[in-house]
Amino acid sequence: MSQRLRLASVNVNGIRAAYRKGMGDWLADRDVDVLTLQEVRATTDDLEGLLGPEWNVIHHPATAKGRAGVAIASRGAAVIHRVELGPDDFDSAGRWIEADYDVDGTIVTVVSTYVHSGEVGTEKQDEKWRFLDAMSERLPQLAAHSELAVVTGDLNVGHRELDIKNWKGNVKRAGFLPRERAYFDRFFGEAGQPVETVDGSGGTGLGWVDVGRRLSGEVEGPYSWWSWRGQAFDNDTGWRIDYHVATPALAERASGYTIDRAASYDKRWSDHAPVVVDYDI
Repeated sequence: MSQRLRLASVNVNGIRAAYRKGMGDWLADRDVDVLTLQEVRATTDDLEGLLGPEWNVIHHPATAKGRAGVAIASRGAAVIHRVELGPDDFDSAGRWIEADYDVDGTIVTVVSTYVHSGEVGTEKQDEKWRFLDAMSERLPQLAAHSELAVVTGDLNVGHRELDIKNWKGNVKRAGFLPRERAYFDRFFGEAGQPVETVDGSGGTGLGWVDVGRRLSGEVEGPYSWWSWRGQAFDNDTGWRIDYHVATPALAERASGYTIDRAASYDKRWSDHAPVVVDYDI
């Protein structure tokens, strides 16, 4: 008999602040089995105290205190978890954590990641390139490790024009640069086949699936991030930068894709909304 695994991912923009604003009420009502978190900006003790004893928490804080931080919370304990990404001299702390879960005898691999936001012409963008390179190397390894694997989180790139409301005004800004988007062309290109990329760099497809786009279809958004400033939220001027990136075998089992957009601006507890997907394991 199959089992539903409800997986939710959200950049909490500081989990202590998110809980003060109502995150706990959302989580209590959502019947989530595995919760991946980004921009935790807190200690493991903070996380465990806020989530409560019913959750098993694994956490990878950033090197700099109070920055970044990724975590995975689950109803059942992880079989094993890993945090290494990229070359030894690359600091990925607080930005990548992966875990294997035993779901009734089937291993499912879950990743929580927080890609750098970047800034054109600065060291921040250089770090983003290095991170995307490391992801490109790790994804085939993950697929070989487990045919049921999913990378979730704030990837800080809108892949296509459908993913950003005001895409024309952002083609030269970090988050929608053609070179950034080309990585995603390769991530989602047919495995082992040549890929045409938006920046002309080409490459080989890795065969992963953008679950949100597959289940939503060719529509604008649905967006997962809106600036705190101005009327961005009220006007739905957003970006879809939070993803479930799954292996084909797991993507085939996905349903119920939902972005839990707050009912109103004053009900928001993060500038991101949770991305929730059910997987039939």
